Amino acid sequence: MRVMNGDTAIHEPSLTAGEVEMMLFALERSRAQFAWKVGGLDAEALRRPHPPSAMTLGGLLKHLTRVEDQRTDLDLLGRPISPPWDAAPDEEWEWTSAAEDDASELYARWRAAVERSREAWAAALAEGGLDRLSAHVYGNGARPNLRRILCDLHDEYARHTGHADLMREAVDGLVGEDPPR
Repeated sequence: MRVMNGDTAIHEPSLTAGEVEMMLFALERSRAQFAWKVGGLDAEALRRPHPPSAMTLGGLLKHLTRVEDQRTDLDLLGRPISPPWDAAPDEEWEWTSAAEDDASELYARWRAAVERSREAWAAALAEGGLDRLSAHVYGNGARPNLRRILCDLHDEYARHTGHADLMREAVDGLVGEDPPR
């Protein structure tokens, strides 16, 4: 399944954008870069490891789907993490089980998680902005504000888009910083 144009579209903010708009732009740009780097590949390409790592592009897709769902469920909505993540047998499950998943299903699940995340972020930011505290109380009693959660979510994409960049070049030679406009 091909990545749809909307997944890779980058919409520049105004040159005088505020903090919320810039932080959301940074996340959306990283999502678009990630979508471009993992998009349009078949199951074989998504399953290909890149030694010495066992990491795959499919594993990255599934991992970032989990990260989106986890931040949405726990931090924004204050509810337990949703299936299938709640029943994962171990912390490596999303990485290793992606090899068994259909490519179109991996793409569809990631898109759906991103859409749920966008909706939850819009509602949460409307209810208190970046200073609003997370709905989830962490094991140490801490409740980070949404600014911290948003930065952490962006950091996940920034780190893994770098992995996807190198892996995708090894798969079919695709290089570049931003998707074509």
